[in-house]
Amino acid sequence: MTETIELGGITLAYEEFGSGDPVVLAMGAGSPGRVWRAHQVPALVAAGLRVIVFDARGVGGSSPCPEGFTFDDLTDDLAGLIEKVAQGPAHVVGTSLGARVAQQLALHRPDLVNRLALLATRGRPDAALTVFSQAQIALHDHNVALPTEARAALGALANLSPASLRDEIEAEDWLAILGMTPATPSAGVRAQFAAALTGFPPSVSAFAGITAPTLVVSFADDRLSPPELGAEIADAIPGARSEVVPDTGHFGYLERPAEVNRILVDFLTGG
Repeated sequence: MTETIELGGITLAYEEFGSGDPVVLAMGAGSPGRVWRAHQVPALVAAGLRVIVFDARGVGGSSPCPEGFTFDDLTDDLAGLIEKVAQGPAHVVGTSLGARVAQQLALHRPDLVNRLALLATRGRPDAALTVFSQAQIALHDHNVALPTEARAALGALANLSPASLRDEIEAEDWLAILGMTPATPSAGVRAQFAAALTGFPPSVSAFAGITAPTLVVSFADDRLSPPELGAEIADAIPGARSEVVPDTGHFGYLERPAEVNRILVDFLTGG
């Protein structure tokens, strides 16, 4: 059941599953927390963990914040959720923008993070991030509504591995799912992509200050967060463990969930 909490003048919507040590899952830009329910929530609950998923400000049941917000706002929201709902500290798992927020939290609020798992992460901008985020912003600003077929095709090319599209039936399933995304990004989603362009430290070496046991999971065919950028984070964090999952794109946790879940469960349960 979805619940809400008031944090710093905005509302965050969240759900809890299972019991045990708390783990908070932070989703990427433009996606609600319920995406985790398909594969990661069942696996983590079965492993004996209390799982908390939430909608970041700007999406889902949380405050839409059409006026915009900052990267630091997203980090403060995650901190508040851990303090008030998880009654922290907690394990934290994030993907894409959610991973960046999680690593920022671990750097500045180490008291709130037990174990840190970063999927499809990065510590600096590049051309792919800039172009993709600016495109989402432009779609909103110009009120462009992409046809279903275009949304599906562009989403597949940006977020999936070629391996997921080789099988005709699997490809059709993915295109049907991706075609259900909104035709035009909302003001809140626009604000998330704008925030994604900011919040980087002067150097990736700043993440050497993270003290939580850390796992970095990269997806071999990820165009938006290439594995080499994840490797930079893993190299910077003392003792960090690094994994690269083959035949996966930016949505690797959905493309190859069994492998990703195995890695996450092993790490979060002390393996």
